[in-house]
Order: sequence, then C-alpha cells, then structure tokens
Amino acid sequence: MSHAVRYSQSGGPEVLEVVEVPTPEPGEGEVLVEVFAAGLSPADSARRRGDFDEHGPVEFPAGVGRELAGVVIATGPGESRFSRGDEVMGFVEGGAQATHVVAPERQLVAKPAGLSWEVAGSLYIAGTTAWTAVEGLHLGPDDTVVITAAAGGVGCLAAQFARLRGATVIGTSAEARFDFLRQFGVIPLAYGPGLAERVRAVAGGRPIGSFLDFLGGEAAAATELGVPGPRILTTLDWDAVTERGAVHVDAGDVVALTRVAQMVSDRRVRLPIADVFSLADVVDAYRSLDRREAPGKIVLGMHTVDYPAQRVREPALKEQDVTLGVATPHEHMDVEEAVPPALADGSVRRRRRDARHAAEEDDARP
Repeated sequence: MSHAVRYSQSGGPEVLEVVEVPTPEPGEGEVLVEVFAAGLSPADSARRRGDFDEHGPVEFPAGVGRELAGVVIATGPGESRFSRGDEVMGFVEGGAQATHVVAPERQLVAKPAGLSWEVAGSLYIAGTTAWTAVEGLHLGPDDTVVITAAAGGVGCLAAQFARLRGATVIGTSAEARFDFLRQFGVIPLAYGPGLAERVRAVAGGRPIGSFLDFLGGEAAAATELGVPGPRILTTLDWDAVTERGAVHVDAGDVVALTRVAQMVSDRRVRLPIADVFSLADVVDAYRSLDRREAPGKIVLGMHTVDYPAQRVREPALKEQDVTLGVATPHEHMDVEEAVPPALADGSVRRRRRDARHAAEEDDARP
C-alpha cells in the first residue's frame, strides 16, 4: 500500500488529507517511482480552492501536485529507457504528492547528481514556467522588467534568467525579503497600492517593457506603465488574459526541465528551498505556501530526517495559540501554594511560609 494526498471538496488546506491507497502499477511506457520529494505550487492551491473550475472542473476525490523526484522501483511491460534504481525527476498531470507515483517515461529525466532531492522534486513548475516566460520575451541589457512575487519559486528563477540576459529587474515582495532579492541583483519593491507610481520612482526613467505577474491581480499596474498586453505574462490571473490581452504562462516540457536542471546543477542559477515538510504535515505546508511569504520553494519530503534542535517544518497550531489571553472561569487559587515542587526545590515557598507563620506568631503575642 501507498499513501497519497487527496481532497474531496474545494476549500482551504484543511480539506487535504493523507489516505492509504493501493500501490499503482505501471503500464506500457510508464514507470513506478518511489517519491523522495514533491514540490508545492500556488497553482495547486488555486485548483484546490476551485479557482480554475471554469477552465476544467476537478473530479473528486482528487490528487494534488505535479512535480516530483524519486527512484524508479518498477517499469511497465516492454522496453524502457529507465531501470530499477534510476534517480529521476519530472512531472505528472496530478497526484505527485504521494509515496509512490506512476509516471509516463516521456515526462521524466535523469536527476543530475549535483541536485538535492528537495530541489529536483520542486524544479519542474517553477523552473520551466520561469524559463518559458523569460525565453519568450527575448530580453537584453536595454530591457527593464517587473516581476511580482519575485521571492517565490517562479519569480526567483525568472529574475535570475532575466539577469543572465542583462536585463534590469524590479521585483515585488514582502519587505522582509528585500535582502533575499538583492542577492540576485533585483531591485526590491514592497507589495501595496500605487505600484505603477512606485515602479517609475525606482526605474530611474527607464521604460518598463515587460511585466511578469506571478502574484496575480497586478495587470492594471502593467497597463498603467504602458506595457502592451502580449508582454504582460501571468500564471494565475485569467481576468487579465481576457480583459487586457495578457499571456497565460504554464509549465514547459522535459526539454526545458533538462536545460534548467543543468543550469541549477552548474550553479548558474539557484532555487532556494524555503522549508521542507513531511507528507503527514501537508496541511501545514499549504498554509505556509498560501501566506505567500516563503523565499523560494516549499517541498514535501518523503524521507525527511529530524535532528535535535533542527527545524524542518513549521510547528502545528497548538491550543495555547488560540486560547492565550482568553479569560476562562476558574476557582480562586493561591498561586504560591499551587506551584508544583517539580519546578524548583521548594525553598521559595518554604521561606514565604515561614515568614507568614512568623507574622502570625507576632500578631498572637500580647
């Protein structure tokens, strides 16, 4: 048996659950992969919420995720270019967030030795989407481009690809991520109203020729900056596509994945990993993703290792987090007497008790 992330209704991260399922069997042209890492994407959350239903409703129960990396443990009937034990990375159409996944061979490539499992398992969507977006713009040293959500996985890589072509990049993010963006040569700009005006202020008179909206909802600012529709790219904002002529960008193919994986392996670009969660903590992982505060990618690791004092995932919400400061009815107690002896050696309580007894004796004297 295997375990997989599933949901049976649209909604927030709380609709996700890890269920036991039969281990799938590969057919012809397919392989069975034991998944070591699977990346999370904002598109996963949008699909789970039902944002894309008009473009293709989800059939329940639905799997989650498209990108993965792992080891081939079985091949389908007939010849295969992969063998048992091969380390691979790639994508499926859905359900990548599971311990075992059947994937078409044509959607997998060999994992470069220089890539960690966490990077390999979360590179497909961010890497090929960013590559496809920047390649189509044909940027050069005279170009200035705005990238929203520039500290996220797609935005971070797109900024680096644009910088490799010599372009000036202005990237929006939370202020806490400004130094993170500066290390990639990006001019940081905070989220908030008046984006077009603030972009002009930092652009130094340079015209804005391209606008990559990976946050969603910022296409109006691009139009205000004079960016033509075909050079406004978005991954989530379908309204901008229909109303402003923006171009919807999706993930690419294995050719793009191979190219991007080699660039990351050669350290020409970097894909930072913001956090790693276990499969059992998938709800917390998506809560973190949906806050859109993580610098880089959030990943599910199927073989995570906990060391003492090492934080590999956010702590789950505890009861004290929601009850702290909330008054509750209780009987009066003498706090001093209620302190458990285990918290100390009892000397404080003994001194105070002795002092109280001494005062009572003084009061009793004639």
